[in-house]
This record gives sequence, C-alpha cells and structure tokens, in this order.
Amino acid sequence: MGIRFLKVAVVYFVIAIILGIIMGIQHDFKLSSVHAHLNLLGWVSMALFGTIYYLFPAAGNSRLASTHFWLHNIGIPVMQGGISLSILTKNEVFTSFAIVGSLVVVLGGILFLINVFKNVKS
Repeated sequence: MGIRFLKVAVVYFVIAIILGIIMGIQHDFKLSSVHAHLNLLGWVSMALFGTIYYLFPAAGNSRLASTHFWLHNIGIPVMQGGISLSILTKNEVFTSFAIVGSLVVVLGGILFLINVFKNVKS
C-alpha cells in the first residue's frame, strides 16, 4: 500500500504544479486554496502515508490502510471539486461537496491514526 500512496501522491503533486502555473500565467489566484490543499493533502500527506506504510509493512498491508487509501482518494477530489466549483460559479450549493469530501478525508485520517497506533511498532 505504501507504494500505491506514493505513486498517487506524485499525481497530486503534478496536478498542483499545473494549477499553480495556470494561476500564475493568468494572474488569477482565486483557486489558491485548492492549490494549497492539493499540495498538502494530495502530495505531502499521501507521500508521508506511503512512507510510513512502506517502512511498517504490518500497517501498510492492513485492511485499514486500504480503506484509508480509498477514503482519502475519494474525499480529496470531491472536496477540491466542491471548493473549485463554489469559487468559480459563486454558487454555495457546491460547498456541500466540499463539506462531504472533507468529512470523508477526516474519516480516512482517523483510520490512519488507528492503524498507526495498532500496527506501527519499533
């Protein structure tokens, strides 16, 4: 599971870089929060999850890790899509997607916490 997290982290990294470049070219930084969240939740957090799961195979090979992976990768696009659409369309209805996606990411984070305390040992 560690390698899977690392590979997807790199995808989020490239998406965040492209979004940053587009915002810079257009001199329009409305989506800076999306750019920041893609970097933090997509690139940095997932790379750290992947590293921890790689270094501690008992955690990485668990059902908790697999569920965490899917919750995180469903939650991020839903959350970031909701934030983006809310900003770009000025329609508050999309905020509900951001909220739901955020809650899914939090649930995945709680599973990560449980997994670390249960399976990461010296």
